[in-house]
Amino acid sequence: MEANIVVLGTESVGKSALTVRLLTRRFIGEYGDIESIYSHSFIADGREITLNIWDSPYSEDSSVETSLFQKKVRWADSFILVYSICDRASFNSISRFIQTIKSTKDYLGADKPPIVIVGNKRDLHHRRTVLSEEGRLLAHNTDCHFYEVSAAENYHSVLMVFHGLVDRMKDAKLTTKRPLGFKGIVKSMSAVFARRRTDSF
Repeated sequence: MEANIVVLGTESVGKSALTVRLLTRRFIGEYGDIESIYSHSFIADGREITLNIWDSPYSEDSSVETSLFQKKVRWADSFILVYSICDRASFNSISRFIQTIKSTKDYLGADKPPIVIVGNKRDLHHRRTVLSEEGRLLAHNTDCHFYEVSAAENYHSVLMVFHGLVDRMKDAKLTTKRPLGFKGIVKSMSAVFARRRTDSF
């Protein structure tokens, strides 16, 4: 099975930290605004699963008309939407991401993709401005799954996010879907620096 995942969220919510935690088991707190596509393989139920993960810097312009955003949505089999539990504005943006993804998939005539909402920075509970119940309610109302994690402190909770998303893709019968031009997408990202990292265990 091979699946394409796009990770989205506003600035400084821990998108790259979440992805790199999965790839390396390590937490790295600082990242530049670099467009990156990673590949990660693991064995589940005796089958090799490869996840191609597109990690994007936040852009104010995520409208349906944006060609790069359309490429991401067309390329993706599923999405991870990240907010910080310490940042109310980042949580409020999740609904807009969901609406834009679904409208873009409709616009492209594509299937409805599995979406996981992730509340990050659980370790900073003393600075919390978004309740866990709010995240769960949003996920319930938008037919998404919800996790609350700390990329800084807990590798296994991050692993659960990605493995849970794989399970959702299996449930959605997307396991036989051919990835849409992984290398071609990278080459087409003009004026954007992209890199592919591989990691497996």
